[in-house]
This record gives sequence, C-alpha cells and structure tokens, in this order.
Amino acid sequence: MQDILVNVGRTGTCTPVAFLEPVLIAGSTVQRCTLHNEDEVARKDVRAGDTVVVHKAGDVIPEIVRVVPEKRPEDALPWVPPTTCPVCSSELVREEGEVARRCVNPLCPAQRWERLIHFAGRSSLDIEGMGPMVIAALIEAGYVEDAADFFQLTREQVLQLDRFADRSADNLIASIAARRRVPLHRLLNALGVPHVGEHTALVLANHFRSLERLAAATEEDLLAVEGVGPTMAAAVARWFHGEDGRRLLAKLAEVGVEAETAPVVGEGPWTGQSWVLTGSLEAMSRPDAEERIRRLGGNPASSVSRKTHTVVAGPGAGSKLEKAQRLGVRVIDEAAFLEELAAAEGAASGGV
Repeated sequence: MQDILVNVGRTGTCTPVAFLEPVLIAGSTVQRCTLHNEDEVARKDVRAGDTVVVHKAGDVIPEIVRVVPEKRPEDALPWVPPTTCPVCSSELVREEGEVARRCVNPLCPAQRWERLIHFAGRSSLDIEGMGPMVIAALIEAGYVEDAADFFQLTREQVLQLDRFADRSADNLIASIAARRRVPLHRLLNALGVPHVGEHTALVLANHFRSLERLAAATEEDLLAVEGVGPTMAAAVARWFHGEDGRRLLAKLAEVGVEAETAPVVGEGPWTGQSWVLTGSLEAMSRPDAEERIRRLGGNPASSVSRKTHTVVAGPGAGSKLEKAQRLGVRVIDEAAFLEELAAAEGAASGGV
C-alpha cells in the first residue's frame, strides 16, 4: 500500500482512502479503496507501506480485510488523521458521537465539486457526458457554481472546454435539456439532502408524491414515514426549511427543472420479483430501466442471490453474470428484457 489520503465528500465528510499498487481483483484493476473512517483505520492498524489483503465486498467494492504485519516496514508509522481540510485548509471538526471529521466550510471547492458530480450522476439526474472532469472544467471556467447552473449552460460555453467539438457539445446540451423533468425520487437523491440516498429518496417520493408536499413537511410529518427516524427527520426538515435548500430549489424552479409526481406504487405483474441489471444497455439508461421495473411492482436489485428472479446481461457483464450462472438464476439479454417489459406494461395498463 502506497499511502492513506483523505477524500472530502459533498457534505464535508472526510474519508480516509488507501492508495494501492495496482492489483487485479475479480476482473478489474484496483488502485484505491475506502477505509471508511479513522476508527476503522485504527482498528485494522493500517499504515502507509503495509502489505494488505484486499477483496471486493459484494463482488463490487474493494475493501482491505487485514494487514500482513510480518511484512510491515520498520519505519511504518500509525496513521494520524489531518486536522485541516486538504483542499481549503479549514479546520476539520469531529462532533461528539460522530465517526468522521468534517470540513464545515460550505464554500469548500471539493464539496462543491462532489455535490455537482452527485447531482449529474447515474443514480441522480443521469446527465450523459457530464463527468467529473467536465464538471471540474465548468467550475474552473466560472460557468457553474451550483446544480441549477447546469441548465443555463450554452452551446458556446461548452465549446470553450477542452475536447468538445460541435457534436459533443450538442449532445451535452441535449442531455441537460432532457433532464429538466425527472422522477421525484431521482431529483430527491440528486439534491444531496443529508441522510437521503437512493432508497430513502424512493421512500419519501412514494409517501409525499410531490416535491412541494415534501418541502413543506415538518419533522412530525417525516417521522410518520416508515423507516424514517428522528435523526433523518430532523436532517431532512432542516435542509428543506433552511436558507441554502430553499435557495437551490427556487433556482432550479426558475430554470425549468420539474419533479414528476410519483405514481402510486401498488401491485403489478412483477410484484415480488427481483431483477438485476448488469453490463450496458443500449435502448435506455439503467435508471430508466430500473424505474420501469419499479412501476411494474418489481425490485431492481444491485446484487445477485438465489432469490433473484432474472438477471439482464448486456455487453460487458462481469461477476454478476458469472454468479447468476453459478447459482442457476435466469439470465436474459436486453432484447428479451425489452419484450418482457413491453408485455408486462401492456398487461399492467389493461392492454392485450
């Protein structure tokens, strides 16, 4: 292992990350993996220069299992967490009861970058072509400060960025325009509300069904939602009623971003079925496919088990496909998936 550095996330949380000598694990090269928090580093006594045992948790996420102490260099010292933000140099704070230190500077460039990456990411608005390096270039050029600024970008501005020509600029602008109206749960996840991830965003969307109702909800209203506890309820209410959250929502509304009213989720042809998508899809994005599975009552899962109903395997399918074949789980390609999807949607709408 080469070193332990700190990554500053979108909420200011500082996460220690191990940088490794490149190693092939489960079909892909791993060069870095999270160490979660400073207590975990201390518990495993991971030090720069160590030889470590690494595996992929759930066949996906690289994780250090343990160090090999007999191979530790004599000069390897215990890791000491930084006291200042590695990006903006603000003091890091570890509040009582928390496992992580946080940069509390809301103007920290690293936090802004991570927030924008999250907003445009596949599980959020899924803006094609809006990757981390493009976002960094937009920030550096002064074109983007918050998520609403994406929707005010012009073709001429995009053409000023490196590696953009007419066609790629047109594609990016079109992709942004196509995301002005999105499912409520996708927008909720994109906003980066504390304690709200993909699953919680879906739960909140299904309960409140509109952004306006959620934004007006009190802590008591939120506590009435199954699976929402006091900490989450307080954090969500604080974000929606706070100045920064209200300002962002108002600005998004001004540039024409709308959240679709969440459909009433009930029984469907695929109720109780777990579907796993692996590899790439050509006819639609993965989030769109997952949304259509949900509307049929199905569960778009992230991992394969014996209880998985079907695995949809596209080009580039890897360990999930191998595991499905090993367990005898049903596997189909994208063409078959589209046929079954159309048939199920027809049945759900009363079609023939």
